[in-house]
Amino acid sequence: MQFKVPRGTQDILPGEVEMWQWIEDNIRKICRQYHYAEIRTPMFESTELFKRGVGETTDIVEKEMYTFEDRGGRSLTLRPEGTAPVVRSFVEHKTYGEPQPTKLYYVGPMYRYERPQAGRQRQFHQFGVELFGTYEPESDAEVITLGMDWFAAVGLEGVTVEINSVGCTTCRPVHRANLVDYFTPYQEQLCGDCQSRLTRNPLRILDCKKESCQAIIKDAPSIVEAWCEECTTHFSQVKKELELVNVPYRHNDRLVRGLDYYTRTAFEYMLENRQGGGQASTIGGGGRYNGMVKEMGGPEMSGIGFGIGMERVLLALKTSEKEFPQMTTLDAYVVALGEQAQEETTRILHELRKAGLAVERDLLNRKLKGQMKAADRAGARYVVIIGDEEIKNQRVRIKELASGEQSEVGLEELTHILKEKQI
Repeated sequence: MQFKVPRGTQDILPGEVEMWQWIEDNIRKICRQYHYAEIRTPMFESTELFKRGVGETTDIVEKEMYTFEDRGGRSLTLRPEGTAPVVRSFVEHKTYGEPQPTKLYYVGPMYRYERPQAGRQRQFHQFGVELFGTYEPESDAEVITLGMDWFAAVGLEGVTVEINSVGCTTCRPVHRANLVDYFTPYQEQLCGDCQSRLTRNPLRILDCKKESCQAIIKDAPSIVEAWCEECTTHFSQVKKELELVNVPYRHNDRLVRGLDYYTRTAFEYMLENRQGGGQASTIGGGGRYNGMVKEMGGPEMSGIGFGIGMERVLLALKTSEKEFPQMTTLDAYVVALGEQAQEETTRILHELRKAGLAVERDLLNRKLKGQMKAADRAGARYVVIIGDEEIKNQRVRIKELASGEQSEVGLEELTHILKEKQI
């Protein structure tokens, strides 16, 4: 019987994994520049965490979570998103008691039962940041800008930001009432999901992608009409901060995101379609969640963050034919000729590796020609050739594969010379 990976998952093989390492290196670099520290949370959590944190009326909770009972009868869920676990950790470890703000980032796999397609898997990887402890609009702009700077760092062009304010506890109830009044006469024309949302969470209707609902949604009341004075001022300042650093944005007053915990600022990173001139696609997004820390048992404290789908970014980079840096350059390949040389090679490789060099040897007992071909396939910069004669004279030959230039050096000098060539 031959086994295959489960539908919606994939193996990341050598040759591609180096691209992942490269974009992850850029994540860590940009987060270090913004003074964000890495956090790693478990891959499964209590199911109740996501019901309370993400929202019971969201598609994630209602349709997409991988939920199971462990042997103790506890309901657990593979994490479908990163914010709720980070907030849980923030509260559980009483990080809120430390000097604020707290800046965190994460990189890791998430799980949602969705229809697999290009750039969207059931196990997918997400880069996210969370910023706690400040209500200031400058923090909203900082989070948005961090994501844009990362896109620039990996060379992804054509990214813009759509932003909106979904209001606060003062103005959201007004907007909710306006939506109920508007959609109620159209109830029978709405899809089944939106008919349910009308009574449970009418804001979710604005996120529906079905054409029949879209035709009705286009004339729905805007959240802008319900904003209180504080939300209006806050949103205005966020836009001003983005303009100061030349972040391209568009105000989309229909943008609500698919999660219940957002308050005030919500945003999505949009990538323009450069292939067929079609609509821009979402490659990440986030927003402010001022009530979530308290909902999880902590004090009244603000939070804001984003999540970016790494598969979508990689797919976009491949589509743009971006050239990735070579991540697996081999400094040297040691070619051994003869039994004595094989034993000496073991010692040489160990010494070179301890010195920080990436080196390889033949493990298939091939002849000289076969070893030279293997060195070329491995991408080695240099070949070190050692045989019985070299051992006798305590000297080795070094050949640069790109130029074909050869030289002979003393065996005791080899490590030092290769280290210099590495630089």
